[in-house]
Amino acid sequence: MAARVVEGRRVSGRQGPDRVFGSRGAEVTVSSPVMMKIGEVAEATGLSLRSIRHYDDVGLVPPSGRSEGGFRLYTEADVQRLLRIMRITPLGFSLDETARLLEILEGPADEAPADDVDAFLERARKGRSTLARKLRQADELLAELEALEP
Repeated sequence: MAARVVEGRRVSGRQGPDRVFGSRGAEVTVSSPVMMKIGEVAEATGLSLRSIRHYDDVGLVPPSGRSEGGFRLYTEADVQRLLRIMRITPLGFSLDETARLLEILEGPADEAPADDVDAFLERARKGRSTLARKLRQADELLAELEALEP
């Protein structure tokens, strides 16, 4: 089993079986892409199994297939999508907004509606500003606590 690194994390990854079951239950044949079980995806992304299952349940990241035993199987593209969601979530976007953002980010750039891009960009900047303010506050508290150390 070959190990590889995804976003700085080591993942074992398996060459996928020649037979997997697509999201809608139909058996599909694949040309042995690297397929990962949910635990490997959790390790690669730092997300909990519960979060990954939630993103499947709400339709943001359905697994690319299922094993004969019914286990979710994910590809590298699925992992990249999860990592993108991890960058979107802290900025305060709803699940519906996240889905729309993914459509825009993963679609052809020349087809992205300018008004939507501008609105999302403005919201992302505001979200980043809020996070930066909270980080400064955390830094101030850390400095106060460190000043108390003997």
